[in-house]
Amino acid sequence: MHDATDRIESGQHEKGSLLYLLTSKQDINSASSPRTMPDYKVYYFNVKALGEPLRFLLSYGNLPFDDIRITREEWPALKPTMPMGQMPILSVDGKKVHQSVAMSRYLAKQVGLAGADDWENLMIDTVVDTVNDFRLKIAVVSYEPDDDVKEKKLVTLNNEVIPFYLEKLDDIARDNNGHLANGKLTWADLYFVGILDYLNYMTKSDLVANHPNLQRLVDNVTSIDSIAAWIAKRPQTDI
Repeated sequence: MHDATDRIESGQHEKGSLLYLLTSKQDINSASSPRTMPDYKVYYFNVKALGEPLRFLLSYGNLPFDDIRITREEWPALKPTMPMGQMPILSVDGKKVHQSVAMSRYLAKQVGLAGADDWENLMIDTVVDTVNDFRLKIAVVSYEPDDDVKEKKLVTLNNEVIPFYLEKLDDIARDNNGHLANGKLTWADLYFVGILDYLNYMTKSDLVANHPNLQRLVDNVTSIDSIAAWIAKRPQTDI
């Protein structure tokens, strides 16, 4: 599974010509963290999208990280240096890895948001995979280049696909004490909220507006002190 649509990978939404570096080590997370802590870097375009769950998880755990934002002009030269030529990338002590879900799962273990056992981890994985299925169904329509084809696909997307997924996810949150898995805060919650702005951008809507359990989830995640601090500091982008 690719970690970005072609449009994001091409940097179409980027502005400016210089690599953007936000050093969270000083501005967001604790500057007094032990020197033995791993050196984390997140490489992505100047968007939230699939990079934001990583930034949320690192911020949640108060893990210092460099938020390195690549512009459209810089990407062609940097692409060959990235695993599989794609982003986002997580660098841990200089070792670069790809695949946003795998990276999020790894970080969740570092910050205490993984499941307590194999069953809990399975519950988290099923929700995250469902959220990604939802994202891909939206993306294939959003990035359809043929306007006539897109118009037809939008009918099914808006009338069937989006209501189906949102109702199911809202029910899951209702049945899990306002969370998406295991009745407690897990990385599934941060993953969904982290990519929600991207989903809203592609659908040109506020997806959770009429789904109170999902809205409660969003409010709870974004009010966590360390995540709220990140949101206040991060660059303002639509996507």
